[in-house]
Amino acid sequence: MLSDKDKAYYAWQLNVPGFGVEGQEKLRNATALVSRVGGLGGPLAFSLAAAGFGKIILAHSGELREDDLNRQILMKHDGLGGARHEQAAETLRRFNPDVDVESVGENISEGNVVGLVEQADVVFSCAPLFEERLLMNREAVRQKKFLVDGAMFNMEGQVLAVKGGETACLACLVDEPPEHWQRRFPVIGALSAMMAQIAALEGIKMLTGLGESQVDKLIHVDALTMNMRKIKVRRNPHCKHCKV
Repeated sequence: MLSDKDKAYYAWQLNVPGFGVEGQEKLRNATALVSRVGGLGGPLAFSLAAAGFGKIILAHSGELREDDLNRQILMKHDGLGGARHEQAAETLRRFNPDVDVESVGENISEGNVVGLVEQADVVFSCAPLFEERLLMNREAVRQKKFLVDGAMFNMEGQVLAVKGGETACLACLVDEPPEHWQRRFPVIGALSAMMAQIAALEGIKMLTGLGESQVDKLIHVDALTMNMRKIKVRRNPHCKHCKV
């Protein structure tokens, strides 16, 4: 049940039609897994903390570098050289101390993906590498979890919402990591943050039943022209993840 403090803190979103106290209670009882807390995962995790998720698990290895600071808003300049997952967790706890934040100093791998996805009600895939994204997709489908995959390149971004085992998944579109794909690519932080907010909203909608989640559609944004389109996606009968 929501406390009086909760009702005061989340008063504005409690007034959203179709959300209310019931929607807030669902978030309070939900655990989100966010893979990587960089330009995409950082703003996304911040919005989940603001929305009142009960628990957020962050998975990200490595130390903060200077070239991270144009987009990784959970970090700070005096944290250069420090572990990114620890700085991200500290920022979220300071912003909303009522949210249980757990940080793991590892990227998603074959060795940890099963256990991490098992703990989550919704999985947010924000990694720059297809290998990680496809691992999270595989486990979300296998475990029948909600998944939101976000990505961007240059001035374009995309979000795919998945109900594991029911709707089209990432592997229905891309079954293997593309050749020559590199972790580093051109991007402006504002675009990362834009796609993060779309992804956060899709996850919130799937968890709470608010509105219509955009499953079986790839949300594509061209930030140069500010055009947004939704591309119909169908389940691939030969998808090796959907067939698991």
